[in-house]
Amino acid sequence: MADRVLFDEKQYLGYNKYSIVRRTIFAIFCFVLYYWSENPKAVNVGAISIGPYPVQHIERSGQLFFLFGLGVLFLSILLIFVLHLHTRVSTSGVSLSGFWMSRRVFIPVSELKGAKKVRFKETIVNHPSYHHYFKGKIRFYSRGNEAVDVTRNDGLIYRIGSQRAGELLAAIRELMGTDPELLKNVKFSTSEK
Repeated sequence: MADRVLFDEKQYLGYNKYSIVRRTIFAIFCFVLYYWSENPKAVNVGAISIGPYPVQHIERSGQLFFLFGLGVLFLSILLIFVLHLHTRVSTSGVSLSGFWMSRRVFIPVSELKGAKKVRFKETIVNHPSYHHYFKGKIRFYSRGNEAVDVTRNDGLIYRIGSQRAGELLAAIRELMGTDPELLKNVKFSTSEK
């Protein structure tokens, strides 16, 4: 029997909100320093006094800041195409694969015990993580604020972040519903955390 795909989602590294904000602030900082190096005179604006450019004795330092700013913007564009997390639910189980040389995680249907939809706390510092053990859960996350907690028979919990957490939960419910032996142990709930 062929493996039927119930859910398939790819999450890319460049779309994480925290990373975008951090890279944008750094690029703006570099461009401001470049502008300041091209206009090194002191500026008085109301109560704010900006002194002269401090490193005038270093030749082409402003151009170096400009190149750093362009490099950060180029890196941001490049990261949009870097696959961070590929979540796939098929009739054989849940598969989580990452980028480059990261190890693929596979949870077979026979090891699934329960699943529930959860929300991440509203914070800007949810770092992308792949196979990160934190507070009793193994996290797989790229962006967004919803996830699905998948519990194995041995009690291990996988927290899988998704842009489509409702669809992921429905696919896991359908997957677990295909094996009548598993229905005795299934605990489904949707909770807000």
